[in-house]
Amino acid sequence: MADIVKHGFTPARRVQFAGRFLVLGAALLACGEPTPGRAQTAATGPAPGHSPSPVPTTPRRFPTALWPVTRLFNVDRVDVRDIAARYGMKAAWRQAGKVMQLSEGGRVRIEFEDRNRDCYLDGTRIMLGETVVFYNGSLYVGKIDAIKTIAPLLRPTDYAGLLPARPKLIVLDAGHGGSDPGKQNLALRLDEKDMTLDVVRRLKKLLELRGYQVRLTRTDDSRLARDQRSDLLARINIANRARADLFLSIHFNAVDPLFAARVSGSETYVLTPQFQLSSSDDRKDDTVDKAYPGNRQDLANVLLGYQIHHHMLGTLKTSDRGYKRARYAVLCFAECPAALIEAAYLSNDAEARRVATPEFLQRIAEAIAAGVDGYAAQLGQSQK
Repeated sequence: MADIVKHGFTPARRVQFAGRFLVLGAALLACGEPTPGRAQTAATGPAPGHSPSPVPTTPRRFPTALWPVTRLFNVDRVDVRDIAARYGMKAAWRQAGKVMQLSEGGRVRIEFEDRNRDCYLDGTRIMLGETVVFYNGSLYVGKIDAIKTIAPLLRPTDYAGLLPARPKLIVLDAGHGGSDPGKQNLALRLDEKDMTLDVVRRLKKLLELRGYQVRLTRTDDSRLARDQRSDLLARINIANRARADLFLSIHFNAVDPLFAARVSGSETYVLTPQFQLSSSDDRKDDTVDKAYPGNRQDLANVLLGYQIHHHMLGTLKTSDRGYKRARYAVLCFAECPAALIEAAYLSNDAEARRVATPEFLQRIAEAIAAGVDGYAAQLGQSQK
């Protein structure tokens, strides 16, 4: 609660941000300084029978067509009408001066609202780095949001040369373990560490049936290191040493009891692009300007995270807590596309009762597997 008050949020926004400040900041750790990368760990060799996607030896470049940029409120921004024009969409006000929708083929694809730091793509909530603002008869989004989030999601085929091959080897990470129970619902006797391991075991079977190779960071109730930061880095290093094509970390969330009855739903996180604020931040810190190893996968990450989050909502029918950005250690130092999934809230008794059932855990695994398939399909379409 101290962090929320310190940042001066209004009571309404305290509920919105409670899960991020009170839960994730402590449990997952920020990036900090980089650890040795693939070049220093490659002695272990690739996974048997696996040919990893080549690592780019030159900087990746975005499509050459530049976005018209307007400087507003000390931020470079792009007119939403220019986004519509580039992709052959129709821009129209749903609420004059407040809510603008972009339609394609007679169907609303994406919606922006003045003074909101999110948008909705095909009904799925996407958190942005900058607040949408009204100016001169239109709405404007941050330039980084346009380049690193909105454009790749609307037209992934424009980035075909910058995206990896379809994944073959996937590393699944069951959050917490051993002496670290993760989030808990004491009344229902639920520990996050048990739920995450159950989900990854189910997910492993589903992915293997689809033809993927799968490794787990842990197969029993254990930690990978004594201290939290070493444990987290050990998890992503398993993926890096194996030269994995995908890393997925599974978690469950919780909030302060004051908010528990009102906060439920699913969240999906990928790494925040360089120079952009993470979803839980409202001001810059010393991590914002840093480029982490995981930022080499920004384009793939945005597709992966969206597909997983979209399928989670469609399958589980949970509340949409948003597709978000964060600089968590397991995301910062991943040398492959990576996502962290907060499947549901253990602090919400109604939702925790669902989590306690094998049927719901199976549906979580099925939703994530469908998201992986959706991501792989997009990569396949982009490479035709």
